Amino acid sequence: MSDAARTYEFQPSFILGFHGCEKLVAEDILSGAEPHLLPSEKKYDWLGKGIYFWEGSYARAMEWARAKHRDGVIATPAVIGAVIDLRHCLDLFDSGSMAEVKRAHALLSKILDSADLKMPRNVGKTPDKAGRELDCAVMNLLLSLRDAQAKQVKGLETFDSVRGPFLEGDPIYPDAGFRQQTHIQISVRNTACIKGYFRPLV
Repeated sequence: MSDAARTYEFQPSFILGFHGCEKLVAEDILSGAEPHLLPSEKKYDWLGKGIYFWEGSYARAMEWARAKHRDGVIATPAVIGAVIDLRHCLDLFDSGSMAEVKRAHALLSKILDSADLKMPRNVGKTPDKAGRELDCAVMNLLLSLRDAQAKQVKGLETFDSVRGPFLEGDPIYPDAGFRQQTHIQISVRNTACIKGYFRPLV
C-alpha cells in the first residue's frame, strides 16, 4: 500500500457499535466490574481476532443474541453499545485494503503449499458463507504481518480495527441484490478504540 493510501487508514469520526451477549456480561461491563468485552478468537471469525460489533444496528445485535439463546448458548440475551474510534482501520470498503487482503491470501496459499498443508475453506449453505475459516486465516495473517512491520518501519501503525460489509440472509424479494440481514461489522483489535460503553435505549 502506498504512503498516500496509508494516510487515509485513519478514520476521523466516531461510530456506534452494538454487541450481542449474555446479560450478565453486559452488566459487568456497564458496572465497571470488567473493563472490556473479551476478543473473539474463533477459527471462523471472518475479520480475524477482535471484539465484534454491529455498526449502528442494535436490532441485528439483539437478533444474534436471541439466536444464541435459542441455541442454548446464552441464558438471557442482551445488547451493549459502545462509542468506537476506529483509528487506524483496515476498511474493507476501500480498494486499497482489499488489495492487501488479496496479497495476504496469495501469501497464505504459498506458505501452506510449501508445508504441504491444505488451505482452510469457507463453508455454509448460503452465499454469505457463515463458516469463514479461510477469510479468518487470511485476515489473521495480514494483521500479524502488519503488527510485525509496524515494529520495523517508522511511522507505520498497526491496525486498530477492521471494518467490513457482510451480505447475509435471503434476498428481500425475487432477484434482489439486497439481503435481509446485511450489515456492517467491526472488529476492534485495540481497546483504546472503545471510548465508552452504554446501555442502549429500547
